[in-house]
Amino acid sequence: MGELWFVGLGLGDERGLSRRAIEVLRASDRVLAEEYTAAAPEGTLDRLAREIGRPIERLDRPLLESERPILDALQGDRRVALLVVGDPFAATTHVALRLAAEDAGHRWRYLPNASILTAAAGFLGLMQYRFGRTVSLPFPAPGFEPQSPLEQIAANRTRDLHTLVLLDLDPARGRYLGAHDGLEILRDRDPDGSRLPEDATVAVAARLGREAEAGFSGPFAEMRKADFGPPMHAIVVAAARLHFEEEAALDRFRIGRGRRPP
Repeated sequence: MGELWFVGLGLGDERGLSRRAIEVLRASDRVLAEEYTAAAPEGTLDRLAREIGRPIERLDRPLLESERPILDALQGDRRVALLVVGDPFAATTHVALRLAAEDAGHRWRYLPNASILTAAAGFLGLMQYRFGRTVSLPFPAPGFEPQSPLEQIAANRTRDLHTLVLLDLDPARGRYLGAHDGLEILRDRDPDGSRLPEDATVAVAARLGREAEAGFSGPFAEMRKADFGPPMHAIVVAAARLHFEEEAALDRFRIGRGRRPP
């Protein structure tokens, strides 16, 4: 019976790992990593491999979703660590892998870490319990214009809730859907503003957990003109009514007032 450790890398580089996580990685027979749900800063895995004294094998999305490399690695009572940017179980793929390992008779352990699902709200100063269902915005493609993200944003706003909008990425090809393009997609699919009006408060959390982290906020119409810098980005569409403390927190990031916390 093998033992599979799901190890969260957090939102920054290898320095965001706990001491316990480093101990687990050093004691593992194999260490694997995936970066398709999010991407670590350049050089993170190479530096970490030197620190733990063993190679880190990278898995692309098809290999991870096939589950075979992980299950094969667990054979022979081996300890296998899977490194995931952010928090491992923020992605349903990893829950499916956990269930597959269980079904094959293996044990699993969990080392959580920071996730954009909570960090965006905390960084921007928004109340966690005022968030509705999170939505994902995929890369645009001919004939593929899903309306579900806008429908959920509108539903959340009706309930006076914020919406976290996650943006698509393909690190293997160096493609990242930035907040500017994401906001333009939302407007193109809702040209009359019936679901997302021009005066709606929108915020962007950029590069959280890294040295160049930054926040931006303002009306939807103004935010579409802003430059948010390099990836990675997340969008938050705020509730129609803000608590006075949320309003004050977001005002620190208002366009024109600076991009970093004061």
